[in-house]
Amino acid sequence: MKEELRVIVSGGGTGGHIFPAVSIANAIKSQHPEAEILFVGAEGRMEMQRVPAAGYPIKALPICGFDRKHLWKNVAVLFKILKSRRLARRIIKDFRPMAAVGVGGYASGPTLNMAEAMGIPTLIQEQNSYAGVTNKLLAKRADKICVAYEGMERFFPKEKIILTGNPVRQGLLECKRSREEILQGFGFRPDRKTVLLMGGSLGARTLNESVMGNLSLIGESGVQFIWQTGGYYFPQLKERLKQAGKPDNLFVTDFISRMDEAYAAADLVISRAGASSISELCLLGKPAILVPSPNVAEDHQTKNAMALVDKDAALCVTDAEAVDKLIALALATVADESRLDRLSRNIKKLAFADSADRIADEVYKLAVAYRERKK
Repeated sequence: MKEELRVIVSGGGTGGHIFPAVSIANAIKSQHPEAEILFVGAEGRMEMQRVPAAGYPIKALPICGFDRKHLWKNVAVLFKILKSRRLARRIIKDFRPMAAVGVGGYASGPTLNMAEAMGIPTLIQEQNSYAGVTNKLLAKRADKICVAYEGMERFFPKEKIILTGNPVRQGLLECKRSREEILQGFGFRPDRKTVLLMGGSLGARTLNESVMGNLSLIGESGVQFIWQTGGYYFPQLKERLKQAGKPDNLFVTDFISRMDEAYAAADLVISRAGASSISELCLLGKPAILVPSPNVAEDHQTKNAMALVDKDAALCVTDAEAVDKLIALALATVADESRLDRLSRNIKKLAFADSADRIADEVYKLAVAYRERKK
């Protein structure tokens, strides 16, 4: 009979935190089918829908971030943090985990903080090249720290760091349809270059405005564009396209469910510089133009992007310059075969194919050591 294995996974807020969390949970379950896994997320955030859809139970904490513009509002935030710590303690006491994993996001703070205080071994997974505030605080008492970039001893104790890369969504390498079939499904021609433009799970205003401001350039180019706008922006953009006239070589959608097919169709990808997106691009060897979001803590997306640019593994356009320069650069790049080939080769060198399994191994080691101590 297999011995029990119970693990808490905490964090979320965006797809960039949720996809790695679910990938780690899937890897644990694949290696140890008997494992019980409980997620802890933040009320009202994306994980409360995405995690149950992936087949895992989730508990919610009433946690939110500090309001840096209206400091007086943070009195309520402090109460939510205290309440979240109490709830996290109760969840841990009831579930009795043998290890706790934090992937970043509001909920991971109180959850891992309480797990550490209760003697549960913890592992944090830092996706970015510049560590977040929560992970830097948790690292002091964490047992292991899994990172995606070299040089993270700037932020964390060197002896705790394990270079694993970032887990990505399952199935991206298992696309069953040919590029020709996929492009025909988009209403496109297989013999033409194709650019995939996506702003992450929530969309990105600047990327959307870059398209809207260059519709005539796109239409005249003959290059095909697959454009994921994000659900929030889609209704308004649909109306604007009706008035402006949508070029035939532009496919517009609010959300792409089959990212494996979208990636397979693309000769070039335009993306924000979130850690999960970069990890997917590395794994697939996709030439990319990165447009770092300026609306993230410590400007970590710029640091993510520059880690690739410095290795000639991606191009970068600042958010402020994107509307004027992005589409023109994309058209010039996708027409340059030698540049596409060089970017593809260099970005693929940075890939970690088995990140989720490596992190799952480390979680299991922590859990087994804890179980042995408790016998």
